[in-house]
Amino acid sequence: MPETAITKEQKKTLWFVISASSVGTLIEWYDFYIFGSLATILSEQFFPKGNPTAAFLSTLATFAAGFIVRPFGAIVFGRLGDLVGRKYTFLVTLILMGGSTFAIGLVPGYETIGILAPILVLVLRLLQGLALGGEYGGAATYVAEHAPASKRGFYTSFIQTTATLGLFVSIGVILGVRESMDIAEFNDWGWRIPFILSSILVGVSIFIRLRMNESPLFAKLKAEGKVSKNPIKESFGNKANLRLVLIALFGAAAGQGVIWYTGQFYAMTFLEKTCNVEFVQTRNIIAIALLMGTPLFIYFGWLSDRIGRKVIMMIGMLLAVVLYRPIYRQMYLLTDVSYKTEIPSEKNITTSTRISSSQDSVSIKMTTLVFDDGSNVIETTTTTKKQQGKTTVDSKKEIKLNGEPYYAMIGLILVQLVLVTMVYGPIAAFLVELFPTRIRYTSMSLPYHIGNGIFGGLTPLLATSLFEFSKTESNPAGDPLAGLWYPIIVAGITFIVGMIFLSNKLKADVDKEE
Repeated sequence: MPETAITKEQKKTLWFVISASSVGTLIEWYDFYIFGSLATILSEQFFPKGNPTAAFLSTLATFAAGFIVRPFGAIVFGRLGDLVGRKYTFLVTLILMGGSTFAIGLVPGYETIGILAPILVLVLRLLQGLALGGEYGGAATYVAEHAPASKRGFYTSFIQTTATLGLFVSIGVILGVRESMDIAEFNDWGWRIPFILSSILVGVSIFIRLRMNESPLFAKLKAEGKVSKNPIKESFGNKANLRLVLIALFGAAAGQGVIWYTGQFYAMTFLEKTCNVEFVQTRNIIAIALLMGTPLFIYFGWLSDRIGRKVIMMIGMLLAVVLYRPIYRQMYLLTDVSYKTEIPSEKNITTSTRISSSQDSVSIKMTTLVFDDGSNVIETTTTTKKQQGKTTVDSKKEIKLNGEPYYAMIGLILVQLVLVTMVYGPIAAFLVELFPTRIRYTSMSLPYHIGNGIFGGLTPLLATSLFEFSKTESNPAGDPLAGLWYPIIVAGITFIVGMIFLSNKLKADVDKEE
């Protein structure tokens, strides 16, 4: 789109492009992140229950597998997008993602089909990763190629909100379903509903995307016969372009990836598994912070049009390196009952017994401890007497924050989200401007999805594993901050590389060509 003032009709078209692209991408992120948002429950459904820690780590590994294949999806669909077109390529990715998500909601549990359950889920998770690998690059490229270059950061920032909004919607749907039934029903079958609902959302998005036209820059290239015949070779066989790919990865995307997943997914895992914050409250805290922080994606995208992409992203990287340990130390202290004073007179014990669907007798004892800052600790002991005569006992301890600790926790998550928006808001415009139109889809997709899929997507698994490995006989509780070394080191390296090699130019030289 030319740099002159755009007409009302052009602006109307641009906002339709942004809306249609964003809705579809949001739904794909929703599909992708339901899995992570339900990791604790899925570990009980699809893996043996004998070792809860191993089952949870296995679930995180399956979650991470979807990220690991994203670069392959970027290559496959990026090539298709540069050969055939942006519109039809990310229409295909949407259908693939929606179908895989719907199917996960139908897979029987481990107790029903054994080892086949985690295998099927892994295969479907890999298909999700391939689809997302082709989606983001297409959506960001499509919007950028419709937008005026001087406002590219602002307009592409709406695509940047979709990942966080997708996470927000996934949490909202899960909480809505969870609150509509009792805990046992949700853990038994209710968790499937958010996956199955995906089919409706995908259907709406497909209808919208079918009305879209091809990107004007790509349509022009196609009409002139200048479409790349081998975008993969041009992207990675050309030394100059390969250098740009590596700079984009190690100078921006890798650090951006770990900051995004630390500030949202690892924060959720840390609250629930390390701090033992109650399931619903964990998601409420994250959801409130997401709602408050999401507009900043647009703000920093807009600001990058004025002061440059590099300066904003590098400040975000540096702040993450400096602030992560103090932030997570305070998060842990807010939930550490050894620093709180119990009110013995408020202690409450309730017991209940029910017959499960398999005719087993299930007795639940709940002990609630109340502390002086308003926090509650709920200790739940579930005793199951099976018809065969076997008895199992499961114990779980959760904390519910109230008053000042609750709002302080939201504030600490929000600070992390500010860092997320600083590095993620401008990055779509930065990546689009780095590569020419004929190989843009392929070239920008690969560093983005390696940075987010490999470096970022592995954050919850690696950080949680580092925490588990820190547990010793002399320190059975482990070091709650051990997991942070991974994102801190990656963000630190990215900051150094970015400061040396990235340019802070406001407009790509390639715009002159186009």
